[in-house]
Amino acid sequence: MKTAKHQIGSILLWAAIVLLIVMGLILRFAVVGFSFLALVCFFLAALLLAYRGIALLASKYAKPAKILRTVLTACVCVGFLIVTVTGVLVAKASLGQPDQTCQYVVVLGAGLHGSTPSMSLQDRLDAACEYLSAHPEMICVVSGGQGPDEDMSEAQCMFNILTERGIDPARILIEDRSTSTQENLQYSLDLIEKHTGIRPDEIGLLSSEYHLFRAGLFAQEQGVTAYGIPAKTSWPALFINYFLREIAGVWHYILLGS
Repeated sequence: MKTAKHQIGSILLWAAIVLLIVMGLILRFAVVGFSFLALVCFFLAALLLAYRGIALLASKYAKPAKILRTVLTACVCVGFLIVTVTGVLVAKASLGQPDQTCQYVVVLGAGLHGSTPSMSLQDRLDAACEYLSAHPEMICVVSGGQGPDEDMSEAQCMFNILTERGIDPARILIEDRSTSTQENLQYSLDLIEKHTGIRPDEIGLLSSEYHLFRAGLFAQEQGVTAYGIPAKTSWPALFINYFLREIAGVWHYILLGS
């Protein structure tokens, strides 16, 4: 009976490993926008393989295998705790502070497919149009440079679409040099200062909801208070991918500073 249970357990374990690898390959190569979820699948498969390897080692070297299993399990628990706490902070920031008003709002760019906004950028444009229409006194900075596969800068694309949807062009400043969120904030603040002679102490910061926590850290780095204005991600599955990626991005910033 014990052997049969072990065999069933082993079959289920290998089935889970294969399933995770297949899912990872599909997410990485067959669909667009889920590359981080693919990495998560590969990581989980590798973790299960590590536990399987330790189990095989235990048949000959019980004590070293026990130590390895304990260390690995401790690392998994600490990692899970870190991800959970960071995820809570990202989720809390994703609610934003849309009721706060200030003179300027910076809309962060996202990728283009040629000259067509990506889904993330379209979500941000929808939120920006709604917000600017509800706050006609606010000046908007659209921020984003031009990537190698883009036909124009993200900022110019945002300007074109917002003006087509009825936002007064005189209310929109174009920052089209940035290549990262840090540069988005720095160059946008520089642009505001260039036009007004004053660097603002606070701004509205409009971006995808999952991005607001890390973007807020960059704003603090620039010495400005940023009130988050969330753009809801229209596709829930894509939100999960970017939410998990954002947790990794926060720790990349904490450990490497960029």
